[in-house]
Amino acid sequence: MTKQTLQVLSAMVEDPTREWYGLELSKRSQLKPGTIYPILARFLSAEWVERHWEEIDPVAEGRPRRRLYRLTRIGESAARLALDEHLASLGLSRPESVPSGRLGLA
Repeated sequence: MTKQTLQVLSAMVEDPTREWYGLELSKRSQLKPGTIYPILARFLSAEWVERHWEEIDPVAEGRPRRRLYRLTRIGESAARLALDEHLASLGLSRPESVPSGRLGLA
């Protein structure tokens, strides 16, 4: 698994029920949008995330609707496992009091 993929997983697993839009994930993971969207597409194919269009009135909000992404249960489990395996490969382990998302991969 690439460092960039782990960065996205780390950001998303901090709050696994949160709905993220691409630019927000880009900023959170410190990756360019052109890197984020292919990763999210792979997560969608693997059923690690689900997505839907934001329910807003674009005219009233003054901006286009966003696609929102959220980890599935499978995705959350897989993300935590991938992050823990990455730490183990470095000879480290995540203290139980530290969520997987706060591993400082960025």
